[in-house]
Amino acid sequence: MRLTSLLFVPADSAKKFEKAQWTGADGLILDLEDSVAPPNKAAARQTLAGWITPAARDWAFWVRVNPFDTGLTVDDLEAVVRPGLDGIVLPKANGGADVARLSDLIDPLERARGMAPGTVKILVVATETAAAMFNLGSYAPAHPRLAALTWGAEDLGAVVGATANKEPDGAWTAPYQLARSLCLFAAANAGVPALDTLYADFRDPQGLEAACRVSRRDGFAGRLAIHPAQVEGINRAFAPTDEDLALARRIVAAFDADPTLGTIGIDGKMYDIPHLRAARRVLASVGEGS
Repeated sequence: MRLTSLLFVPADSAKKFEKAQWTGADGLILDLEDSVAPPNKAAARQTLAGWITPAARDWAFWVRVNPFDTGLTVDDLEAVVRPGLDGIVLPKANGGADVARLSDLIDPLERARGMAPGTVKILVVATETAAAMFNLGSYAPAHPRLAALTWGAEDLGAVVGATANKEPDGAWTAPYQLARSLCLFAAANAGVPALDTLYADFRDPQGLEAACRVSRRDGFAGRLAIHPAQVEGINRAFAPTDEDLALARRIVAAFDADPTLGTIGIDGKMYDIPHLRAARRVLASVGEGS
């Protein structure tokens, strides 16, 4: 399942859902949490349930449910776990135990609706509570349903009482740099991809692409989007360049030619086993290699 670009879509807007399907996003996250006002959540569930069908499509169908502490999660799951659903986004998770808890709720719904066990994956928003920050190591070993980790700044800022999360130059302030970095390491520790958080200014495509290039450089596999206009830029920024692919192929070919080597030289530069792993990841991102 590709996770380069995941676009949030309000679960109560048929117009936005229709438009989102043609953006080129790898997945759509139909949002039952922040995008839907409390009085409208029951109706949004019913509407959303009608959209989830097993029809063929070239994007993954995700739903962000309401967090456990709202008491709404079970009703959300009962409405949306059905053939055609690819995954659940769990907000305000406090650690790996919440993944197991969510999976236990999904299990009987999959069985009742004729779905293969484990069909529905879980994407965790891993940094939205203070407790979560101390439990990021708990996602390893990864639960079989765990597809990726991402992080968020807004809810965490509200918890600690922050008045801002960005410096004047747009850089994250120290607490959020920490959250971002720990999410990246937690995902690596669990053996799943890390996705960078949303870029709020959807009218700044140049800034978005620059931020995505930094994300890719740092090790993130993709990014969340809040507007259809952001999807193309995210996909472009995370795609390896022709030069990246050419070098990756040369590194892999050189090591494959002599598996006993621990280092190789290409164009006057030395490459070792970590470079080989990185090269294989680059090729895998475009469907090459094992």
